[in-house]
Amino acid sequence: MKSSKKVSLFSLALLLLVVTGWSGWTGSAAAAPDSGKTYVIGTDITFAPFEFQDVSGKFVGIDMDLMEAIAKDQNFKYEIKPLGFNAAVQALESNQVDGVIAGMSITDERKQKFDFSEPYFQSGVVMAISENNNNVKSYEDLKGKKVAVKTGTEGYSFAESIASKYGFTIVPFDDSSQMYDDVKTGNSVACFDDYPVLAYGVNQNNGLKIVTEKEAGGSYGFAVSKGKNQELMQKFNTGLTNLKASGEYDQILEKYLGENASGPANQSRWGLIKDSLPPLMTGLGNTLLYTIVSLFIAFILGLIFGFMKVSRNKFLRGLATVFVDVFRGIPLIVLAFFIYFGIPQAFGFTMPLFLAAILTLSLNAGAYVTEIIRGGIQSIDRGQMEAARSLGLPYRKAMMKIIIPQAIRVMIPAFINQLVITLKDTSILSAIGLVELTQSGKIIIARTFSSFDIWLAVAIMYLIVITILTKLSGFLEGRLRRG
Repeated sequence: MKSSKKVSLFSLALLLLVVTGWSGWTGSAAAAPDSGKTYVIGTDITFAPFEFQDVSGKFVGIDMDLMEAIAKDQNFKYEIKPLGFNAAVQALESNQVDGVIAGMSITDERKQKFDFSEPYFQSGVVMAISENNNNVKSYEDLKGKKVAVKTGTEGYSFAESIASKYGFTIVPFDDSSQMYDDVKTGNSVACFDDYPVLAYGVNQNNGLKIVTEKEAGGSYGFAVSKGKNQELMQKFNTGLTNLKASGEYDQILEKYLGENASGPANQSRWGLIKDSLPPLMTGLGNTLLYTIVSLFIAFILGLIFGFMKVSRNKFLRGLATVFVDVFRGIPLIVLAFFIYFGIPQAFGFTMPLFLAAILTLSLNAGAYVTEIIRGGIQSIDRGQMEAARSLGLPYRKAMMKIIIPQAIRVMIPAFINQLVITLKDTSILSAIGLVELTQSGKIIIARTFSSFDIWLAVAIMYLIVITILTKLSGFLEGRLRRG
C-alpha cells in the first residue's frame, strides 16, 4: 500500500508539472496558443536606432527586434506597417492598425486615447548642433535663433517648454533626417531629440555633435487604442518581462547602443548609390503603378463629369461643377488624410493603404481631367455642331463623330501634363505611409544620413521619367497635327 501511494503521488506531481509547462521552474510565463490572428503594427522606419530599414530591406532596430522577440516568445503573428510617426498615431486612432511601436513616449495626454504597455525604454532629451559649430554650447546661446524639432516627440515638447525662457523659435519637421539636415545647412542652429537617437546618429557620422547633458525624460511604450486589443497588450507585457528575465532584452539594447554597436560602413558615393538603386527602383515602380491606375480611373471620372459639364441639363452641369470644385479645391494631403484616417474612423472600418492612395489620386486628378475634357470640347467652334445638326445628325452622333475627334487633339498635351502632375503628386502620399520613390529615398537617408547623394539620385530618376513623358507628349501632338 505504501509503494502504491508513493507512485500515485509521484504521478500527480509529474502531471502538474506537465500541465503548468514548468513555468514555476523557468521563472517565465508560458506563451498562449497561437490565435491565428495577424496583428498589424504601425511604426516609423526613419527613427534609427529604434526602427529603420537595413540594406537588405529588413525592418531592424531596438523596437523591431523587441517586437520580433516578443512575438516569438508569446507565439503570435504580426505585420509591420511603415507609416511615419504622425501617420502611425493617426492610424491607431482610426483603428487602421492594432498597435504602434515607434519610440512613442508615454504621456498623460496620450493616455487619454491609448493604453500603454509597461515602459520598455527610459529616454531623455539632448541638444545637438552642427559638428562645425563652435559658438553654441548651452541653451543661453539659442536666443534669437531657430531650433529644429520633430513633431510629436519628447524633443518637441521639451523645446516648446523652454522656448520662451531662452528666446528661440521652433521649426517643426516630420522626420529626424530632415531635422538634422536643417541644422547641418545652417537654417537652424540646433535641434532637440531623444538621446539614443541622436547618439546613434552621431555614431553614424550624421554631421552633428551633442553639446548638452541628457535631460530627464519619459519612457517609451507600446500602444493600443483605449480599451481595445487587450490580449495583444497582455502578450507584449508578458513577453517583455520574459525577455528581461532571460537577458535577451539587454542583448538587443547592446546591439544598437553598446560600445560595439556597428558604425557606418566605409562606402564610396557610387557604392552607396549602387546599393540604394534596388529600393529606389522599387519605389519608382510603385510610383508608376499608382500613377497609371489612378489616371485610368480619373479618365473615366473625367469622361463622365466632363460630358455632364457640357450637357444641356442644368442639374447634370451643377453636379459636375460641385465635383470639380470640391476635389480641385481640397489640398491633396488633406484629402489623403480624410480618406485614409477620417472616413474609417467615422464609420468604423479598415481601409487598405493602396485603396486610399488610389482614391485620393483618382478623385484629385479626375477633377482636373473633367476640366480638360470640358475645355477641349468647348474649344471646338460651335458652328460645327450647328452645321452637323442642320444636316440631320443627332446631338450624340454629332458629338462622337465630329466634335470629340477634334477635341482629342487639343486635349492630348493637357492629358500628358496631368500625367506628369499626378506622378509627382504621389510623393505627397508618403505622408500616409505610401512607399513610393520619395518615401524610398527618405528611408535610405534615415539609415545612411547621405541626403545629397540620395536626393540627387531621386531627382535624376524623376527627371528621366518626366522627360520621357514630355517627349512622348510632343511626339503625339505632332502626329495628330500631321494626321
